[in-house]
Amino acid sequence: MLVQAYKLMAHDFLLFLLFSCIISTNIHACKQTERNSLLSYASTLSSPPLNWTSLDCCCWKGITCDQDGWVTRLLLSSKGLKGGISPFSLVNLTHLTHLNLSHNSLYGSLETQFFLSLNQLEILDLSYNHIFGELPLSLPSINIRIVDLSSNHFFGAIPSSFFQRASNLTSFNVSNNTFAGYVPSSICLQHYSPFLRRLDFSSNVFSGNLAPGLGKCSKLQVFRAGHNNISGLFPEDIYNATKVEEIALPFNSLHGAISDKIVNFTNLAILDLSFNQFGGELPLNLGKLSKLKFVTLDYNNLEGVLPPSLMNCTNLVELHLGINHLEGDISMLDFSRLSQLTKLDLMINNFTGTVPVSLYSCRFLKAIRLTGNHLEGQIQAEILSLKSLSFLSLGFNQFTNLTGAMKILMSCRSLHALFLTGSFVGERMPSDDDMVDFHGFQNLRILALVNSNLTGQIPLWLSKLKNLEVLALRTNQITGPIPSWLGTLPRLFYIGLSENRISGEFPKQLCRLPSLLYEPNIASQVDNYELEFPAFSFTLSKTGNQTFTSQTLNSYPATIDLSKNNISGYIPAEIGQLQLLRKLALDSNNFSGIIPDQISNLTNLEVLNLSTNHLCGIIPSSLASLNFLKEFNVSYNNLEGPIPIGSQLQTFDASAFEGNPKLCGAPLPNKCEPSKGIDADHKNNKDVDNGLHQLPWFYIFTALGFIVGFWGVCGSLVISKTWRYVYFRFIDNLQDRLYVMIS
Repeated sequence: MLVQAYKLMAHDFLLFLLFSCIISTNIHACKQTERNSLLSYASTLSSPPLNWTSLDCCCWKGITCDQDGWVTRLLLSSKGLKGGISPFSLVNLTHLTHLNLSHNSLYGSLETQFFLSLNQLEILDLSYNHIFGELPLSLPSINIRIVDLSSNHFFGAIPSSFFQRASNLTSFNVSNNTFAGYVPSSICLQHYSPFLRRLDFSSNVFSGNLAPGLGKCSKLQVFRAGHNNISGLFPEDIYNATKVEEIALPFNSLHGAISDKIVNFTNLAILDLSFNQFGGELPLNLGKLSKLKFVTLDYNNLEGVLPPSLMNCTNLVELHLGINHLEGDISMLDFSRLSQLTKLDLMINNFTGTVPVSLYSCRFLKAIRLTGNHLEGQIQAEILSLKSLSFLSLGFNQFTNLTGAMKILMSCRSLHALFLTGSFVGERMPSDDDMVDFHGFQNLRILALVNSNLTGQIPLWLSKLKNLEVLALRTNQITGPIPSWLGTLPRLFYIGLSENRISGEFPKQLCRLPSLLYEPNIASQVDNYELEFPAFSFTLSKTGNQTFTSQTLNSYPATIDLSKNNISGYIPAEIGQLQLLRKLALDSNNFSGIIPDQISNLTNLEVLNLSTNHLCGIIPSSLASLNFLKEFNVSYNNLEGPIPIGSQLQTFDASAFEGNPKLCGAPLPNKCEPSKGIDADHKNNKDVDNGLHQLPWFYIFTALGFIVGFWGVCGSLVISKTWRYVYFRFIDNLQDRLYVMIS
C-alpha cells in the first residue's frame, strides 16, 4: 500500500510539472505581431543566420520577453549584422527597454519615427557601427538611462532639446564621431539630468568654449572631451562637481592656469589635460588629491617647480609632465613615498640636479623618461634595484662616464629600450676591452646612442644582443668598417649609422638579415611589443617641431641608413634579398658601379636615396615596379641615359635627378636624343659599325681565343643543344655589350 501511495504521488507531481510548464509557456509566448516584426527585420540583414526558427520568439537568442509575452530586450551585439539600422519593422517593439546592436556593421540614420517609437527604452547601445546623420530632436524615452552612440559617423550639432526627456540619464557617450558645435553643457541643468554620472564627448570636432553648466552635474564621475577643438578657459563651475573621478580633455586648445580649486575633487583619480596650452604653476596643494593615480599634463606651458606636496599622492601610478617649462632641482624631491609609481615622464623641461636616488625606492617603476633637461652626474648602481625597469630615456642631458653607465645598465634584466641620445657627448663608445666577460642586455630591443659625437668603432659585444631590433648610432664620430656580424643578429631590422666616419665596403652579410628576408613562417610573426612611452623623433629647436611614431615596435620602418659616411665599393646585388626593407639610404658616400637591378625586388621600399655618390650607368627600368616609393633620390652621381618613361620615377621632382649631366627625359628639362638613348636593360641596339670604336678589343680577342680553343676541344659537344646553351651563357656573362655586338 505504501509503495502504491508513493507511485500515485509521483504521478500527480509529474502531471503538476507538465501543466505548470504548459501554463508558463502560454504566459511567456511572444506576440505574433512582434515575432513577425523580428523576422521581417532579420530578413533585411546580410549577416550570419540568427537561427530564429522556433515558434516562440521569446526563446530566440538575444530576445527577452516579459510575463505578458512582450519583447523587452533585443541584445545582438557582435553578431556580424549588416544592414540598415532603422527599418520600420522594429517600430512595433513598443515595449522594448534594452536595445543593444553594438559592434556590428549597421548603417543608415536614426529616423525620428523609429527613434521616438521606443518610448519605453532604458538602455540604447548602437556603438561601433556605421550609422550616420544628425541626431533627432529628443531622446526617445523619459526612462532612458544609458545612451552609447560612440564610434559611428554622426555629424552636426547636438540639439539643445535633445536632453529634455533625460531626467533619468546616467551615462551618455558619443565619442569617436564627427559631432560639431559646442559641447552641450546644458545637459547638466538640474531639471534635466540629476543622476548623470558619465559624459564622453571625446574624438569629435566640437569647438568653442566649454559653457558653464557642468558643475551642476552633482553626481558626475567621468567627464571626457579630449581630441576636439575646444578652446578658452577651463570652466570654473566644474569644480563644483566634487564627486568627479576622471577629467580627460587632451588634444584641445584650452589655456589659463589650473585653479587651486582642483583640490575640491577629493575623489579624482585620473587627470588628463595634455596637449593643451595650460600655463602658470601647478597648485601648491595638489598633494591633497590623495586618490590621484594617473596625472597627464604633458605638452602644455606649465612653469615653476614641482610642488613638494605632489609626493603626498601615494597612490600615483603614472606621472606625465613632459614638454613644459618646469624647473628646479629634482634631486631634492623625495619620490620614496610614491611606492605605486610605474611611469615617470619629465622630458623636455628645465630640471637640474642629478637623477634622484629616492627614485630607486619606487620598486614598481617600469619606465623613466628624463630626456631634454639639464641633469648631470653619473648613472648610479642603485638603479639595479628597479627590477621591472624596461624603458629608460636619459638623452640630451649632461651625463658622463658612458662606459660606467653601460656596465651598470647591462645588468638591468628587464630593460627593453635604452635611449641615451645626446648625452655623454664626446666620449668613446665602450670597447670590447671595457666590456670584458660581457653578458648583459639580454632582453634589450632598442639601443639609441644618437647625436653624441661618440668616437671609436662599433664594438663586438653588440653582437651578443640577440634580441636587438633597433640599433641607432647616427650623428657620431664612429670610425672603422661596418661589422659583418650585424647580418647575423636574428631580430635586427633597423640599422641607423648615418652621419659618422664609417669606411670600408657594404658587407654582403648584411644582405642576409633574418628579420628582413621574406620567409612566410618568419614574416608572419609580427612583433607587436608596445613601448611604455611613444617613441618619436624630435628636434630641440625654437620651433619645437615633433614628428611622432606609434607606440608599438612593429611601427618602426625596416631601415638600413648608412648615409653621410665614407663607404666605398659597389652596392651588392644581394641587397635584393631584403624584401621586407622599407628604407634604404646610402647617400653621401663613395659608392661606385651601377645601380643593381635587384633593388627592384625590394617591393616594400618607401624610401630609396642613392644621391651624392659615384654611381654610373643607367637607372634600371625595373625600379618602376617599386609602387610604394614615397622618396627617391639619385642626384649627383654619374648616371646617364633616359629616365624610365611611364613609371612612378617621373612623378618625383627634378631635384631627385639633378647633378647627372648625361641623364635625360622627364622630369628633367633636357630631352633625350634618339641616337643616344640607352634602354633600361643595358641592351643598346645601335648600329654595329657606329659603335665599333667603343668595343673593348683586348677582351674580345681574349674571348675569341678561348672560344677557338674551346671549339677545338669540345666542338663535337657544342653541336648538342645543351652545350650550345652553355656556350652562349658564357658569352653573355663576359659582358652584355660584347654579347650584343657579336651574337
